[in-house]
Amino acid sequence: MSWAATSAEDAGPIRYGLDDAEVFGTVFDAYFGEVHRYVAQRLGADSAEDVVADTFLIAFRKRAQYDPARATVRSWLYGIATKLVGKHRRQEARTLRALGRHGPDLDAPGHEDRVSAQVSAQSLRPSLAAALAELHQRDRDVVQLVALAGLSHDEVAAALGIPYGTVASRLNRARKKLRAALGGANPMLALEEADHG
Repeated sequence: MSWAATSAEDAGPIRYGLDDAEVFGTVFDAYFGEVHRYVAQRLGADSAEDVVADTFLIAFRKRAQYDPARATVRSWLYGIATKLVGKHRRQEARTLRALGRHGPDLDAPGHEDRVSAQVSAQSLRPSLAAALAELHQRDRDVVQLVALAGLSHDEVAAALGIPYGTVASRLNRARKKLRAALGGANPMLALEEADHG
């Protein structure tokens, strides 16, 4: 069974296992990898470990407040992670600007750093990274939840606690700014190709 399949299905581990660490462990196992990839692409591998650990710690502590009527577990976790990324927004903007100026440092020490740099190199061309850095944080959150995490508009709305229409308007505004910065190229295709490249 896919935990992300539906709100009712993925709510089970949290709703019915509030005091069961083993059941919550199932949620951790199901989502840790994808949330980590999302955060690492936004902040880099060094910060991702701490942010993702905090994401799951907050989720565990607030599991009684989780409302499956409002969001799937997946959306809820991405919402927590995105709020934590927001606390590192200066670091994210610096990282994006540096990638925009120089591209990733492929000579970074350590295997994990090299892998992270290669993922960043594939994911963000310098011009795209620089353009993302110039977006307002709320617009960047929407773009990256769609492009990097693969969330639907409904899931982004649930993750960020904003109306569906706001997701669409932020995404539209961001696309226009990114398209202009990229000389007319479709920024969402560039992000999707980079994410899958």
